[in-house]
Amino acid sequence: MSLALIGLRNVLRNKFRMTLTVLGSITAVLTFITMRTVIVAWNASVDYAAQDRIIATNKMSLTLPLPKRYIDAIRNVPGVTKACYQSWFGGKDLKDPKNLFRSFAMDAACLEVYDERLISPEQKQAWLADRKGAILGDLLARKLGVQVGDRISLKGTVYPGDWQFNVSAIYKTKLPSTDRSQFLFHWDYLNDSISADQKEQITWIAAKIDNSERSAQIAAAAESLFEEKDIQTSTMSERTMNIAFMTQLGGVLSALNGVSLIILFIMTMILSNTIAMGVRERTREYGVLRALGFLPKHIVRLVLVESMLIGAVTGALGVGLAYPLVERGLGRFLTENAGNVFPRFQISPTTVVVAACAAIVLSIAAALIPALRASRLSILDALRRTA
Repeated sequence: MSLALIGLRNVLRNKFRMTLTVLGSITAVLTFITMRTVIVAWNASVDYAAQDRIIATNKMSLTLPLPKRYIDAIRNVPGVTKACYQSWFGGKDLKDPKNLFRSFAMDAACLEVYDERLISPEQKQAWLADRKGAILGDLLARKLGVQVGDRISLKGTVYPGDWQFNVSAIYKTKLPSTDRSQFLFHWDYLNDSISADQKEQITWIAAKIDNSERSAQIAAAAESLFEEKDIQTSTMSERTMNIAFMTQLGGVLSALNGVSLIILFIMTMILSNTIAMGVRERTREYGVLRALGFLPKHIVRLVLVESMLIGAVTGALGVGLAYPLVERGLGRFLTENAGNVFPRFQISPTTVVVAACAAIVLSIAAALIPALRASRLSILDALRRTA
């Protein structure tokens, strides 16, 4: 009889305890995969950020407005090829106010500046021709249950009131980091419908540049245009802005990384306890095996094979459950409701390999001490030992 078969029988000897151990370990694997996927998804905004696009905002705060006239100066900066402006709208679905998504009023030139959004030529022309036209991401359109040609109403928060829109276009994307749950409409429609003191104001300016390697110099040149103005700007590349945002959240990401390691430690403790109990219960059996001629190394191998089987089962089940629960369950929820932070929430192959290998390696590590102790007992001591 092979050691693998003996180990398998030992694993199944106490089914209740083994079931609890496997469930606890699977929970640890799922938690580890979730946290690592959150970190990877959070970093995706930096990895896929456009390096050939610069963003200008109010220097005092992202929430404070800029004069719309600033766009003319930025368009004339050497190196800038296209520029557009947007205003944060903050609309809510009248049917479901808890349904959160980002909504902006934008200049038509944003269709070219943010060219990763894919819109058919017919839908693009329909939006340009309709003052109340709206463009929705495909995920948002699916969630709201609307399609091209439908009418939709939003309740304004920044700009109070009930706002009526016609769904003119639905965009997809060619980049995995693009938020597919945005609501976009004409800035002129917003500007013509608000009070005089709010008119001709925007939230930020986005500009395409001709050389991404000169993004810092072009951004500095654009920012210098307004140094003597009452309202100054902060201008940087989109990638730099995302990195700055990630730096502010560095503590959160470090905490998640630390907790993921603690989860693995807890899994090791769970496995160690179960394996140690199993070894103790079978000490007399190991004594019999030694009396029959088995060497100490055979006892070590037997315990390690048993623990490796537990780790393999735990890793396989944990990874298998991660896709429907973490990627398709939690991932779909975050993509639809927090697409600006998690535009792409998918389990990476690296995370899968690390989780599966960790389950096996930690199971073996948890068994080393019990295995060595069992192998070092003399035959007489092992036969005298009771569970």
